[in-house]
Amino acid sequence: MTRKVGVIGMGNVGSTVAHYIVAMGFADDLVLIDKNEAKVKADALDFEDAMANLPFHTNITVSDYSALKDADVIVSALGNIKLQDNPNADRFAELPFTRRAVKEVAQKIKESGFNGKIVAITNPVDVITSLYQKITGLPKNHVLGTGTLLDSARMKRAVAERLNLDPRSVDGYNLGEHGNSQFTAWSTVRVLGRPLTELADKRGLDLEELDKEAKMGGWTVFQGKKYTNYGVATAAVKLVNAILSDSLTELPVSNFREEYGVYLSYPAVVGRDGVVEQAQLDLTEEELQKLQTSADFIKEKYQESLQAKD
Repeated sequence: MTRKVGVIGMGNVGSTVAHYIVAMGFADDLVLIDKNEAKVKADALDFEDAMANLPFHTNITVSDYSALKDADVIVSALGNIKLQDNPNADRFAELPFTRRAVKEVAQKIKESGFNGKIVAITNPVDVITSLYQKITGLPKNHVLGTGTLLDSARMKRAVAERLNLDPRSVDGYNLGEHGNSQFTAWSTVRVLGRPLTELADKRGLDLEELDKEAKMGGWTVFQGKKYTNYGVATAAVKLVNAILSDSLTELPVSNFREEYGVYLSYPAVVGRDGVVEQAQLDLTEEELQKLQTSADFIKEKYQESLQAKD
């Protein structure tokens, strides 16, 4: 059985996703789509030039929505990164652009006969993931977003730096919106076999500062180079591989939570059938309130997007 992946949007993030997939041999067939025909053709040729020096071969198709019909996974990397250059570090600044683009792209995906899984990176990712599911009509568990998979990684990096550890030695989650209403659920964070909250005072950790560092990590990267790509592309490819390999990995991704009536980031088990099972965390009352606030904000923006006359 061949592994087939589509990447829609070949900007900084989409091209990084595609390169990671080609360089590591994660797919047998790769479909690249972008409105900038010259750019996507150039990327495809560049990847083909690289293959003589790679241990893997990937068949590449360019700008053909019909080729998505039998794809296993589509990665949505549409966006207009220039709109992120705002003083409030607000990912919703992209929404007027991305909701129009996604409504058009989602319809084309539907018309292609695609029946696989969608992984959305496009910001604001929770609203965009909701739009993809609504327009394509795919099952809710087959459409998911990278969500706070990256924000949780940023939190792990920040905690690990303070404790002189590898980030993979830290467990725990950032929850809610991939945006300003997200939060680190400290009740879920464990290090050295103990809850971090038990170690914080002893190790001199400022949890509020760490929470802010995780939340604003993307903004810090953006300020330095005016885009982000490696962290989010790696998160997206991790999701793609979890689906392709049926790894059944628990990850904090944007998935539809019935109790909140909206897509938001909360840990779920991801495999070949998309979201296979949803976790049920034992959160504190304060964390539950923060999650509800985040859910209400996402829902409000999603309803506005549905009603917008784009």
